[in-house]
Amino acid sequence: MVGDRTLLSLDLHVHSSLSYDGHEPVELLLEHASAIGLDGIVVTDHDRIAASLEAAELAPEYGLVGIPGVEVSTADGHLLAVGVEERPARGMSYRETVERVRELGGAAVVPHPFQRTRHGVRRRVLDETRVDAVEVYNSMLFTGWRNRRARRYAESYGYGAVAGSDAHYLPNVGRAYTEVAVDAASVSDVSVQQVVEALSNGDTSVVGRRTPISKSAVQYGKGALRKSLYEFTSRAPLVPAVPRSIAEYRTDQ
Repeated sequence: MVGDRTLLSLDLHVHSSLSYDGHEPVELLLEHASAIGLDGIVVTDHDRIAASLEAAELAPEYGLVGIPGVEVSTADGHLLAVGVEERPARGMSYRETVERVRELGGAAVVPHPFQRTRHGVRRRVLDETRVDAVEVYNSMLFTGWRNRRARRYAESYGYGAVAGSDAHYLPNVGRAYTEVAVDAASVSDVSVQQVVEALSNGDTSVVGRRTPISKSAVQYGKGALRKSLYEFTSRAPLVPAVPRSIAEYRTDQ
C-alpha cells in the first residue's frame, strides 16, 4: 500500500507456449510469477490471445491479478494490447491498431520501440500516433542503448513508462516489471480497467535487470534459425514447412 493506493508489480510482456517462439504453459508462468513475488503478468503472445485469456481467468487461483493481452503485429511494428479480451486484427497501421485497442477497452503500449530487428515501430510512425505508454525497459537487451533511447522518448512526449521481461523462457519472467499504482484496498480488489487507466495516466514506475547476455544470444540465435528454416522449407517443393508452429502462425489470420 502507498497511502490509499495499492502498488502492483506487473510483468506486462510475457510469452507462453502459444507464441510460435514461446515455450511455457500458462499454469507454470502463473506459478512462477506468484513464487517470485509478482502481483500479475500479462501473457502477450504474438497475435494469439487464447492462452492470455486462460491465464487471466486462472490468475486469482495463484493470488495474482488477471490481465489479458496480446502482442499485435501491425503493418508498422509490434504493439502490446493490454487489457483486451479480443485480438485486434494484425496488419493494420499503427494508428488504426491503437484506436482498435482503445475501442476494446485496452491500453496501447509500445514494446521495444525503434528496434527494427525485433519489429519495433519506427520513430517517424510513433511521432504520428498517440499511444498510452512506452516500454522503456525490456530485459532482452545487449547494450541498453535502445532502452535509454525509449526512456528519453517517453519523457519527451509525456508517456507513462513501463517495463517488461519479454520472457520466452520461464527463468526470465519478472526480470523487468512495472509498478502500477491503483486505487484499491488490496490486490484482490484490483480490476483490469483500473490497470488500463493507470497505464494510460502514467501512474507507473519501472524495475529492471537484464536477461543474461548469453541467454539473450541463445534466444535470438534459435529464433533466427527457426525463421530461416521456415523460409527455406516453405519455398521448397514437396517438403512440409517447418517448424510447424511458425507455419501455423503464418497461415492463422
